[in-house]
Amino acid sequence: MPLHPHFTLIPLFPYPAENKHKTLTKKAGLPGPAVHKLPPFRNDKALSYCFSFINHNSVLIKLLFKFASSSTCTHLNRISIHTILFFISLFVLVHAGIAQKTDTIIHINGNVLTGDLKKLVYGVATWKMDGMGTISVEEPKIKTIKSDKLFEIKMYNGFIYFGSFDTSNIPRMVNIVVTNGKTLVHLEEIVEIYPLRKSFWSRTSGNFSLGANFSKGSNVGTIAFSGNLSYRKRKSYYEFSWDDNNTIQADTISSSKTDINFAWQRLLKNNWSTEVAIGADQNSELGTRLRLGLNVIGLRDISYNNWNRLYTGAGLSLNREIPYDESNITNDLAGIIQVVWKVFKYTQPKVWVDANISFLPYITNSPRYRSVFNLNPKVSIFSDNFKVGFSFYYTYDSKPASTDASTTDYGINLELSYSLH
Repeated sequence: MPLHPHFTLIPLFPYPAENKHKTLTKKAGLPGPAVHKLPPFRNDKALSYCFSFINHNSVLIKLLFKFASSSTCTHLNRISIHTILFFISLFVLVHAGIAQKTDTIIHINGNVLTGDLKKLVYGVATWKMDGMGTISVEEPKIKTIKSDKLFEIKMYNGFIYFGSFDTSNIPRMVNIVVTNGKTLVHLEEIVEIYPLRKSFWSRTSGNFSLGANFSKGSNVGTIAFSGNLSYRKRKSYYEFSWDDNNTIQADTISSSKTDINFAWQRLLKNNWSTEVAIGADQNSELGTRLRLGLNVIGLRDISYNNWNRLYTGAGLSLNREIPYDESNITNDLAGIIQVVWKVFKYTQPKVWVDANISFLPYITNSPRYRSVFNLNPKVSIFSDNFKVGFSFYYTYDSKPASTDASTTDYGINLELSYSLH
């Protein structure tokens, strides 16, 4: 049945052989043939699904039409009929949304997995299946992929495709389908796959961590809450992150450290990207009541494969700093150098390690410089969404804002994490 650019209306309900010549149009007493031209429909799959749904539920629809023409229906007001139609439409849309798990992974052992490809990163495909829930499939165990959905596909050399997948007869190879044809690539060359979905919620992911430590001997405890929320668009990535650490002694907060940051990354060619970030931080140990910052950085991936990502960046940082004693509010310009390393090992249990270090040499307040180091190893428990690990931070400031403040601050916390999407 042709669906694009025009389609033909055919009887939805089967009739006996002797009445084949009586079409639905004739039975309704309508003039003219039952062929109508409609404007092009952008989602052929959705339209095809609607026809399939109607045909497979013909008995239900017959009853609805019979009810609509009955005397009982005449006693219902217009609002009631519209309400019934609304819930019928809602049922069809929800039914269609649930049924859209049409991606296919062919395993190297020959098994065919049908479901919804959520992402592929660090050599592991996250796969959602009816009945089994969300599972993880290692990239070396994938023979090929089939999906008509649109994905953002990043290669190891930094090249980015926007297309779908088609199977290949060559093991461990897949065709990337774009508007002007197909490109045959090896699965090992793909480092990231993210679906380009339309809804805001499906483009969003995040991590939430809660940590605590307590020492009875010193009556000192720490509470930490950190996390991030990210939103992905074509060639763009937005992230909001926070990290709050409070040290409590004898029911009083003796020191605190808080960092809030919002960053925007834009992917470029040849493993390059740009980042613009605004942030605010506070550190009582270093005498900083409030520091506002604007960073503009150029980033480049040094290594990106199925078990690690190592990238570095350099740029400028504009800061406004307010000390606790408010004796000297400063506005400074500094350089910034970053190194970020993310490691993933598909073991039992799975292991994640995130580490980063930043170095800021001041230009307007030389010879001042600051450095920040963070280390966060985690292992999976229960599922990939739940992890346990620890977070360690170390901060150094050669010239703190307050004269009586310390030049260093560090801490470590045991934490439980949950990953969203």
